[in-house]
Amino acid sequence: MVYEVAVIGTGAPENADGYAMAYRHAQGYERLDGCELVACADIVRENALAFARTFDIDESGIYEDYEAMLEEASPDVVSVCTPPKTHADIVIDCAESGLVDAIHCEKPMAATWKECREMVAACDRHDVQLTFNHQRRFAAPYRKAKSMLDDGRIGTLRRIEIGGHDLFDYGTHLFDMCGYLTDQTPTEWVLAAVDCQDTETLYGLHQETQALARWRYESGVDGLASTGEDGMVRCELRLLGDDGVIEVGHEGGPPLRVRVDGAEWVDVDTGRDGIWRPGPHPFDRILERVPVGPDRLFSDPTYVDRAIADVVDSLREGRPPELAAKNALQTTEVIFACWESARQGGRVDLPLDIDDNPLQAMVEAEGTVSSNP
Repeated sequence: MVYEVAVIGTGAPENADGYAMAYRHAQGYERLDGCELVACADIVRENALAFARTFDIDESGIYEDYEAMLEEASPDVVSVCTPPKTHADIVIDCAESGLVDAIHCEKPMAATWKECREMVAACDRHDVQLTFNHQRRFAAPYRKAKSMLDDGRIGTLRRIEIGGHDLFDYGTHLFDMCGYLTDQTPTEWVLAAVDCQDTETLYGLHQETQALARWRYESGVDGLASTGEDGMVRCELRLLGDDGVIEVGHEGGPPLRVRVDGAEWVDVDTGRDGIWRPGPHPFDRILERVPVGPDRLFSDPTYVDRAIADVVDSLREGRPPELAAKNALQTTEVIFACWESARQGGRVDLPLDIDDNPLQAMVEAEGTVSSNP
């Protein structure tokens, strides 16, 4: 069976190598024999036209209105690559159309906690596979860290720490990895403080300037996050066990390293896989000299390519996808709980009993936010 694929939110072509994630999604589908890109939609028609030209989509498959696209093109799989504030409405509309079998949505999930829950519930009701693009699950540094942890390389896990720019946009990847590395163990409580002095927004949503958060899993494992330019965790992720430490993405260091029983750090081979993307393929320089030909033919699949492949494979095989919505929901609940803890000035027990976006609400009410638990 060949799955017909549509993309909503193509983005501007000049950003195709940056934040126009639709181009990365489309390249992932193009690599697969069992997928055909048949339609795209963007509120800026010029953007949709440029996208269609890049991926040989027929003019009849170009839309400004995604609802018209759903009705007329009737795709099997839809990638949603619009800003987070629009995700819930689009995902729910796709699910309720009765036409779509799978939706692969960009991260972060949505603007409010209520919207996150509603989009997952809608897909569950209509038996639509919903996934979110936490593509780092397919990167060798994290997968090897998981393997070493499961093999007991550092003994029993006691604490997991993450750094990064923020809790929501960048941090969603890292909180997702926490879920992956702890086998999606539920979180019991969260305690956090945030500082938000910058009134600028990203995708129309506020991000904190700095945050310090602690949480605990039902297994007894503790979590610690420190975000911002002066964050205390100087790596992407750190696993602390009884017998040693594993670090992913140490600042200025290798993608993955381990230290056992107080010995020296040992770098772990992750092939060409780095923290954010695979490194250059040996054939890349040769291909640069070839005047024509598929420039991605020999390239290693990116992490988005790998994510897309799993989305399609899981749909075809009828198995749970690695990027299942329930995992993203667990990830996002901890993020919103951090902001809710800051709003309440104390510990928040899960499940989270709010509907809004606490950080957004605090900034809109106070202009800036500085909280202490």
